[in-house]
Amino acid sequence: MKFQEYDIVRVLKNYKNNVKKGDVGAVVIVFTEPKEAYEVEFLDEKGYHKAQYTLLPDDLEKVQSRN
Repeated sequence: MKFQEYDIVRVLKNYKNNVKKGDVGAVVIVFTEPKEAYEVEFLDEKGYHKAQYTLLPDDLEKVQSRN
């Protein structure tokens, strides 16, 4: 498993709903079946929910661990 719940991650490509390459989000759910994937929540500059996507490990890079 590459990431854990509450890790802060950066998205590596553009998505709908104004989520762009380089945007930062938080891992809220970790999936291991049928394959590794992560539910990531993105907030706007005011802290409101902007989007939530299920992403594969290769679509993300870790910015900060949950510690």
